[in-house]
Amino acid sequence: MPTWGYSYAAQGEKEAMASGRDLRVSFKEMVELLREIRGKKLSEAYNILDDVIALRRAIPFRRYNGGVPHRKGISGAGRYPVKAAKLLKKILKSAEHNAMNKDLDPDNLYVKHAAAQMGMKLRRFFPRAYGRATPKIEQMVHVEIVLEEREESEE
Repeated sequence: MPTWGYSYAAQGEKEAMASGRDLRVSFKEMVELLREIRGKKLSEAYNILDDVIALRRAIPFRRYNGGVPHRKGISGAGRYPVKAAKLLKKILKSAEHNAMNKDLDPDNLYVKHAAAQMGMKLRRFFPRAYGRATPKIEQMVHVEIVLEEREESEE
């Protein structure tokens, strides 16, 4: 069984962590989606993900924006990463339940740390004409979320 950890070192009792390993989703879309919810309140992060899943809100692509068209409502390139949003919502729910097990108030939780790392690559081959083959490489993703309980006055 492989061992893995977090890229974030826990700094207190008012934090809850969760991770998703070897997710079959686009690394670039996950990075941009995590950038959008980082630092937000948990309820606001859920609203953002629900809007992305319903195609009501585009996520701005700031780093991986080559060939990405501009979208209404944001200034520049953006997409609707629905698959990444569904998986990230599951990880956020897991982190929220971990926080509730630590007796933290879910109404005062904020996304303190959100990171994605590249996982292993699935290599496959697509048969072509004349006995050739084209490689198909699928990049897997590791995602980690840290929620922190803050008081209302710290906003």
